[in-house]
Amino acid sequence: MLGSLEDLTSLRASVGRNSIDVVFHLAWFGVTSEFRNHTDQIALNVTASLRLWALARDAGCKHWIGLGSQAEYGPYADILREGLPANPVTAYGVAKLASGMLTAKMAEMAGMRHTWLRLFAVYGPGDDPRHLIPSLIQTLCSGQKPSLTKAEQVWDYLYVADAVDALVRIATTEATGIFNLASGRTIQIGALATSIRDMIDPLLPLGIGEVPYMHDQVMHLEADISRLQTAIDWRAETILQEGLRHTIEEFKTSSAHAVHY
Repeated sequence: MLGSLEDLTSLRASVGRNSIDVVFHLAWFGVTSEFRNHTDQIALNVTASLRLWALARDAGCKHWIGLGSQAEYGPYADILREGLPANPVTAYGVAKLASGMLTAKMAEMAGMRHTWLRLFAVYGPGDDPRHLIPSLIQTLCSGQKPSLTKAEQVWDYLYVADAVDALVRIATTEATGIFNLASGRTIQIGALATSIRDMIDPLLPLGIGEVPYMHDQVMHLEADISRLQTAIDWRAETILQEGLRHTIEEFKTSSAHAVHY
């Protein structure tokens, strides 16, 4: 059963008298950079998350599984581990952290299992076109040159199917608490952009260095995922090159079938 945070009334009606074993809270307003400090981060996310939790409780939910974010940690130059102090520097990170802490406390009081996954960079078919990988694919498939920073950032990218697999595994186990959800492997953004370009057309130029870094640019995004691996016997199966190839092929197929007016 699917639902939207914007219309919990309809979702409650859909649930009716049915009992729910597991709720996956994956919805969120303002994930992209231009909304990271939007004032609605609290009103549309934290408040709505609490209302969804109340709906889940009333439906007899036994296990709440929510997607947090690496943004909860704030800036660190080293590998991110769950035990690090959380020090978010954006309203997005604060809202994620608050939602996780509040629902965890309420779940504890209600006798409900609570799992909070701090998601790192996820990619794949259906991704928001404003994110780096789909933006690069769209620009390069159009034969244009993407303008990039110096691309020295080192990030961890997780393919969406592997993220889904982790969620399913958690739902079938007793795993509770906070976990990093990432691939456990990093790549420099320059190498990532080059790989995508080479899969599309090796002769296309890359505008590396044409855009300055943002003042709050995250340069190192690397996760320790050992806690999650131990808890649910999971690892990311999709290597980056394979995931990128699937994503590019899906974009080309979708573009070919798109209706233009």
